This record gives sequence, C-alpha cells and structure tokens, in this order.
Amino acid sequence: MAQVIHGLTALRNNTDWQQRIKGNVGYLCNSASVDCDLTHGITLLKKIFNSRFKKVFSPQHGLFAEEQDNMLESPHFEHPYFTLKVYSLYSETRAPKLEWLEDLDHLIVDLQDVGTRVYTYIYSLALTMAECKKAGVEVVVLDRPNPVGGKAVEGNVLDMKFSSFVGMYKLPMRHGLTIGEFALMANKYFSIGCKLTVIPLKNWKRSMSFIHTELPWVLPSPNLPNPETAFIYPGSVLFEGTNLSEGRGTVKSLEVIGHPEIEPFSLAPELQAKANDAGLKGFTLRPITFLPTFQKYKKINCGGFQIHVTDFVQFKPWHTGQLLMRELYHYLGQSFEWNPPPYEYEYDKLPIDILNGTDKIRKWIEKNGSINELINIENQGMDDYMGKRESVLLYT
Repeated sequence: MAQVIHGLTALRNNTDWQQRIKGNVGYLCNSASVDCDLTHGITLLKKIFNSRFKKVFSPQHGLFAEEQDNMLESPHFEHPYFTLKVYSLYSETRAPKLEWLEDLDHLIVDLQDVGTRVYTYIYSLALTMAECKKAGVEVVVLDRPNPVGGKAVEGNVLDMKFSSFVGMYKLPMRHGLTIGEFALMANKYFSIGCKLTVIPLKNWKRSMSFIHTELPWVLPSPNLPNPETAFIYPGSVLFEGTNLSEGRGTVKSLEVIGHPEIEPFSLAPELQAKANDAGLKGFTLRPITFLPTFQKYKKINCGGFQIHVTDFVQFKPWHTGQLLMRELYHYLGQSFEWNPPPYEYEYDKLPIDILNGTDKIRKWIEKNGSINELINIENQGMDDYMGKRESVLLYT
C-alpha cells in the first residue's frame, strides 16, 4: 500500500502548486503541521516562499499545543527563531482581524482535525474563511486524513439552538469529512463563499483510519497523544460535561473514565455486558484505578476503566460514549453531576448540552432511555446532512 501524501507534502514536492500561490502568504498551523518527514510547515514555507511568507496564525492550544484546557487563551508573539509574528486565534478573538490580513494574498491552512464536531479547529478554519472573504484573501487548505476514517458517520446532528465554538454548524458528532472536505462544505452550505483551494491527499481511502496511512502522528492537541485516542474521542469527550474524570492528568487522557466512587472490577464487566446487549462491539473495558496529577480529582484515587479499541471498523465511539454515560449516571446517582457553565465561551447552557448539540440526549440519559430512542435522536436531520456531505467528498 502506497504511503498517504497529505497536502503539505504535496505542496513541498509540487512546483505547480507552489507557482499557483503567487502573492504574500500567511499560515494557520500548529504542532501537527508537519510533512511526511516530520519537518514543520513553517520551515518548509520559509524555504518555498521566502520573504513572501509574512505571518503565522495559531488555533486553540497554541502554536505548539502547549495550552492544556479550554478557555486558556494563547498570546500573540514574535517567534524568536522564525522571526515571524504569530497571531493567536484563541485569544481575545477566534477569527483573524481584518488588519492582520491586509498584507496577505493567500492564507494557507494546515491543521490536523480529528473528525469530531466538537474539535474546534474546523471552526477556526471557517471563521478564517469568512474573514478572508471580506479581505479578498484566498484560502488554501492543505488536506490531511480524517484519523477516525472517512466512511462512518455517527451521532446526532447539531441543533442550532445549541451552537457554540464546539459546534457552529449542523454536523453530526463524527462527521466523516477531511478538513479539506469540511472547507468545501462550509464554503458551499454555510454562507461563506470565499476564494478557496484545497490541495488534496494522495493515496488516501475513506476506509482508512490514521493507523493505515503510514504517516507519523504528532499530537494535534495536548490530550490526543496517539491515533487510538482520537478514535475514542467522539465518545469520551462527552465526559468533559460531567464531574467524572476523562483521564486528564494521566498518560491516557480521553481513553480513561473514572470517579472516586466507582468500584471498577465489578462495574466494568456489567458495562461491557450492557454494551454487548446493545450491539456495541469492537472494544474492551479494562477495569483500573488511577490517580490524576491535575484537573478533576487531582491526587484523589479514582476507579474506572480504560477503553481499548479491538476493532476500528466495528467500534462506534459516540454510541459507546452515550451508553456509558447513561449507565454511569444511574450507577453514581447523586454523586453524578452535570458540570455547570462556562464552557468554551458559553455562559448559560450546560456544557453537556453544547457538547451534545442538543438537550435531548441529556434528558434521554436522565430518564434511562432505550438505545432505539437514542438512534431516533441521532437520525433527526441526518438525511439532509448526508446529502450535503456527498456533494463535497473528494475521495472514494
């Protein structure tokens, strides 16, 4: 199987692409913006564009993914080695200011998305596209693989009453798009309409998870250290909206779920049996105890489990996460809490509701609803989304 070539490497290798970018350049990137040989894109773009490379933009977590948590903003600064101004798009603003774009002709976007509605990089892209439309700047998206694959689509479609920076558009939780395809969808269906070019992937198939690409994984944010974590993330991220630990402060964040009042060795087999009864396969819950070093339950022993994916085709992370949430809500009783706002600049609605993009799922959990009821919620608006998605797909 040929190695997948992503957009940055294609730009590096192809002088035709380079020559089509004729003017001054900005670059929206972070730590994962590397080529197939792990050379960072800033280094490559300085070689390709020389003095035409004017500035850098960074998304949530900072230029090199140094900020741990949501609502921890990054400063603007002059990079001492690259001698380029770095403008943070997770600061006093989530979109580039028009004055930052005045001397640019092209803004190259090179971010590793993780295929999940609540991962904010696609919204940094969309907001950047909207401002570039106003400024007359072309957006060039260097496409990268969807690490959880491009075939499966999973989870409810966002209800716009619950839109936020972790859900700006009517997408399902696991949207099944590359970041380049998302850009095409946003431009066509979300009223952006900027000048847009996508430099596509080569040799990528929709059936591939990141593990199949033979590309190196560089963590795109501090708590996604490997592609297996990214696969679990569409379900485990939901626990950010609760008082359960999602493993932050451990070396297996977003693979580990726990709480001080969980007895793991009796509970994990019960949860596994519930999942089996619901037809959820492709994973094993391994009972554990763990001691977070920061964030929830810092230095307090927690019982829980680690989610081990055993079959990346069969595993349904969103369905699994919702089932686990329902069971843990009723297992813990009054010890289970929905976290209060704020969360990602939403100060009124519950974090779990903006993560879910609806309040229907929280109510489903609270009433101990059936899996069929969950699927009915999931199906609402899905046909419309799938039709739009089909029109922007670049790969088979």
